Amino acid sequence: MFMLPAKRRLVATLLALLLFGYGSQTPAAEATRKEFIRDPSLNMNAYEVGVPSNWHFQSTLFQNGTCVAVPYGVYRATSPDGLTFAERMPAFGWFWGTGPAAAAKRDGCLPIKEAMSAQDFLKFMAATLKVEYVADEPVPADIAAKAQKELSDAQAVYAPKYAAMHAQPPKSTRQLARAIVRYKNGSFVMKGQLSTVVDCTQMQYAGFKAIAKGMADFPGSTVTQCTAAVRYVSAPESQYPSVIKLWDSREMQERGLPDWSQAWIARNNRQTAVTLQQMSAAAAAQRQASAQQFNHDQAVRQHMHEEFLATMQRGTDMSMNRAAQVANSNHTIASDWVDYSLDQQTVRDPNTGQVSKVSSSSSYTWIDASGKTSFQTNDVNANPNGALQGSWTRQTVVHGDGSN
Repeated sequence: MFMLPAKRRLVATLLALLLFGYGSQTPAAEATRKEFIRDPSLNMNAYEVGVPSNWHFQSTLFQNGTCVAVPYGVYRATSPDGLTFAERMPAFGWFWGTGPAAAAKRDGCLPIKEAMSAQDFLKFMAATLKVEYVADEPVPADIAAKAQKELSDAQAVYAPKYAAMHAQPPKSTRQLARAIVRYKNGSFVMKGQLSTVVDCTQMQYAGFKAIAKGMADFPGSTVTQCTAAVRYVSAPESQYPSVIKLWDSREMQERGLPDWSQAWIARNNRQTAVTLQQMSAAAAAQRQASAQQFNHDQAVRQHMHEEFLATMQRGTDMSMNRAAQVANSNHTIASDWVDYSLDQQTVRDPNTGQVSKVSSSSSYTWIDASGKTSFQTNDVNANPNGALQGSWTRQTVVHGDGSN
């Protein structure tokens, strides 16, 4: 089994924290507020996100297995009318290469075994999400320049550490891409923007000669690891330009918090040392405590993997054509991924059509006539009418975007 070296984790962490958000210097047209994505295991805020002051915001910290080095913030911000939204999806990871290290199993990886440009990744995403890929969209020059500078700054931080070890630093690249997509939400023609930052790091693992007669030499390895962060912003077509301008503004900047990144690295280094020493009563207790979160995240990863695998089996071009045909009636996957990550489900009132986000811990949800108070239960026979004040209607479970 190949352990990820501590310096590799440091590099990945620096890149991940920088990759999470990138914004331009365009001034915002409306009031905004700061929201924080919290790391409950360290009891501290991990990421900061700017959102319009009157929008709803939900978030969680999500670890995509061992294929993505660090946890990422996943969030959904929605306008008061519920039509416009911005979602940060779980980060995606894949790797390929040669040698024994490339054959090691990593949890949560996409079934991609080759280099893929950021623009092609968005075409792949659109096909998987079953939305119509309308066109490539240029990344604003200031955003692209800022992202590349952040990569250079991160490389400058770890380069002296490799030099001190007389080791070659990993080769890191960063690509940004945007795409315009389209689908229908009832009678509304919805226009969306998929944007991604794809960071790839190529690592060299030295081989060695056999030290005893009859033993085989151990070959070297070359492994390229890629991580893609994806943001999805969607609005009614007439509102799209102003919404994109808002979410590109400086006030909407997303960033990882330095205190959290330092605490995360320190803890990870301690856990690695304990694992290597194989004397981990405290670590075992921590693994037990986080088992429920791991199982939850594993279920989301499996769901994502299956959707991507289905797209690959159909072929990206064929899937894109098929997505354009079904985009008006089957736009569900992205919202479902975010629902699963947030431990939520979406329900709809069969009488009014009102859509609500509720906890996924219960199978049945009732909402009162005000539309603001809910009652949840796992008992199919439970009925709050007559037992609780007011008139209650049992909700129908639907996809994250409100479709059946």
